[in-house]
Amino acid sequence: MTSWYTEQVAGRPARAVIAVTLLALLLIAAVPLALLAGVILMIAGHVVGGLALFGGSVLAAAVAVALAGITGMRHLRKLLSGRGFPVVRLDGGQYADVAEPGGGDHANVVQLGRDEYTEVR
Repeated sequence: MTSWYTEQVAGRPARAVIAVTLLALLLIAAVPLALLAGVILMIAGHVVGGLALFGGSVLAAAVAVALAGITGMRHLRKLLSGRGFPVVRLDGGQYADVAEPGGGDHANVVQLGRDEYTEVR
């Protein structure tokens, strides 16, 4: 294995975030089914049971989404603060892919000095 491949394999915290996110997605997908089952229960005469089934499914999905958001944000903060996700800030001289126009390459280009810029609001 190369070092690139070993760095790309998800660690234990990343797997936990993925698992919680998948659980949240499954619970969200189950809400319409719970609504259908709740309506069938209410038609059969169990109104409280139908409402409890639908309310419980919505509550479980909301808790799972909140948990997935919290763990995802915590994992993202850990990546950004640690050495797991190197971020390099660029200054003005480090933009290598942006080419400056030459002095006379274009016919209709007006070059302004620093003192000629105006602020537009």
